[in-house]
Amino acid sequence: MASSILHCGAKHLDLSRPSIMGIVNVTPDSFSDGGDLYDNAQLDLNKTLHVIEKMLADGADIIDIGGESTRPGAAVVSTQQELDRVIPVLEAVVERFDALVSVDTSTAEVITESSKKGASLINDVRALGREGALAAAASSQLPICLMHMQNQPQTMQIEPTYTDVVAEVLAFLDERKYICMKAGIDSQKIILDPGFGFGKTLAHNLTLFGAIDQFVATGHPVLVGVSRKTMIGQMLGLENTDERLMGSVALALLAAQRGAAILRVHDVLETRQAIDVWKTTIKDED
Repeated sequence: MASSILHCGAKHLDLSRPSIMGIVNVTPDSFSDGGDLYDNAQLDLNKTLHVIEKMLADGADIIDIGGESTRPGAAVVSTQQELDRVIPVLEAVVERFDALVSVDTSTAEVITESSKKGASLINDVRALGREGALAAAASSQLPICLMHMQNQPQTMQIEPTYTDVVAEVLAFLDERKYICMKAGIDSQKIILDPGFGFGKTLAHNLTLFGAIDQFVATGHPVLVGVSRKTMIGQMLGLENTDERLMGSVALALLAAQRGAAILRVHDVLETRQAIDVWKTTIKDED
């Protein structure tokens, strides 16, 4: 049985209850909040830290900093661009807050530098598939979240196709897990993410969501990221990402009820309140 404590460098994460991961995209082009932290085409560090401070006050257990947009059709970002976006924010957060910080990256150099600057977790949408990423993650000794994505952000939503989406995603993550273990990454530090919206149609996403328990059954913590995504817009007929709050919170709650250990969200306070209400009702039933 997997441990209920995830060791994240000098810190730890209690996995006995659903954890909230607050999304901080330090990018100008992410699908929902791209550019929100920019002023005159420059990242506003003070504004970014204010947003992070509020997320922590609202109940975030983890802050997830990303410097490369992975929305459908996203532009390619150079290693130096990503470093320039992520590392100053990471350093400032580590200096100012006693917080678990995840870095959302696929790039070996960013993994290495982030681990040196105090990151607690690496969150990789490419499951350490980029050159050098596996070795960098192994050297960091940090927990790693492995996500499934069919193709790359530039092409992933061009007619994604599966014979059995659940079986294929599970098989991919299982293969990547064993590759990680062979490279020296502790099995107890591997988190799995089915990759909702990454090379999947609405039907694929709904099938995967209905199978969250199968991912939980692997014994690894499962991360679910559905916040404000197109699948919610498709279900509710909402084009504007800002209108997807209720759908996002509802899906996050359902994911937690099905065993998800980490919920990656934009709306920390609302998600935390939903989880706390659910947990309170369970206690009352006990």
